[in-house]
Amino acid sequence: MDIEYIGAFGIILGALARFWPVWIALAIILVLSVRFKKSLGLYGQLFDTGVGVAGVMICLFWLFTAIFAGTISPFNPLAQFPVMKSVLPGAIEPGSGQAFLFGGDRLARDVFSRMVFGSQIVLIIAPAATLFALMVGTTLGLPAGYYGGRVDSILSFLANLVLAFPVILLFYLLVTPGIRETPIPQWMAGFFFIFPIIFFSLLFYTRFRSRPGLLAVQLALTLIIGGWIYLGLVFDADPLGIISISSNQLNIFVAVVFASSPGVFRIVRGLVMDIKTREYVAAAQTRGENPWYIMLWEVLPNARGPLIVDVCLRIGYTTILLGTLGYFGLGLAPESPDWGTGIKESSRLLRASVHPALPPVFALMSFVLGLNLLADALREQSLKD
Repeated sequence: MDIEYIGAFGIILGALARFWPVWIALAIILVLSVRFKKSLGLYGQLFDTGVGVAGVMICLFWLFTAIFAGTISPFNPLAQFPVMKSVLPGAIEPGSGQAFLFGGDRLARDVFSRMVFGSQIVLIIAPAATLFALMVGTTLGLPAGYYGGRVDSILSFLANLVLAFPVILLFYLLVTPGIRETPIPQWMAGFFFIFPIIFFSLLFYTRFRSRPGLLAVQLALTLIIGGWIYLGLVFDADPLGIISISSNQLNIFVAVVFASSPGVFRIVRGLVMDIKTREYVAAAQTRGENPWYIMLWEVLPNARGPLIVDVCLRIGYTTILLGTLGYFGLGLAPESPDWGTGIKESSRLLRASVHPALPPVFALMSFVLGLNLLADALREQSLKD
């Protein structure tokens, strides 16, 4: 059967048209952000520089792409059309009349649709795993920097022990099938995922312990919501069936948290050792405030600038690591549309057809670029403060 093609101009217009929900959402966000930037705090200040605008828009582009993936994609990312195997960009599928805008891969799947749905996987795993690593590193870094002494020595030794191990090899060991079949990932998940519950419980307790009624409500909500998420992530036992994670995703999640937490720990520890010498901390100590109150409500808010910058950069590093793991076949399931797996699948026939490799490469590169630009803009604003 002869395959009809649309030209390069049609491919560009077709791709731009498919992203119509994203363009509308970006336009609304941009107009509102510029209009009310003076009242939006740090976020509003990002729109004072071109770097900040570019970083925010690129990151939001992929965020809205993930949200509207079902509307943007013309095909199911796992659907196979035998007649469209390895077709060039612009090929029109005979059955639906829809074009394979970026061509077809070696398994006759639409490259464009797989790139779009791949954003969902990246934007769920990378930010979520980074935030969990932030919780672990912050919860341990605060007492290490504040108390010093033996507490600091023990925690710093454990962090340095993990940091001394090559990152790629560490990821390789944690996501191999042999480890996946053992209870080790679940044990590690059970340990790491308890830290957000501990963090928020301490946060509310130190702030509202003089108001028992309000404290009871906040602690109850923390334990209920935290326990619900904990059951879904660690045991895949969410009673509502909303939060669920596959064994492959759990392995990657745990590997990212385990490898990233020591870096966050060292940053928080260093910031706390510097900030605890400030006058407002001495004033809080003079008032007789609890040490955890000082750490969480006096020290941590003044360390937020560097931490926000680090989170943006770390999400970028995590995205690259996910792509690397997918390329080596150690990421998600082989049929997954994530960008790393897409690069791996297309690289096998790179000499015959290069077009299936370009969309996931460009997507990965542009998202990381957006995060780096966002981090640069945040760094500039933090220096001004």
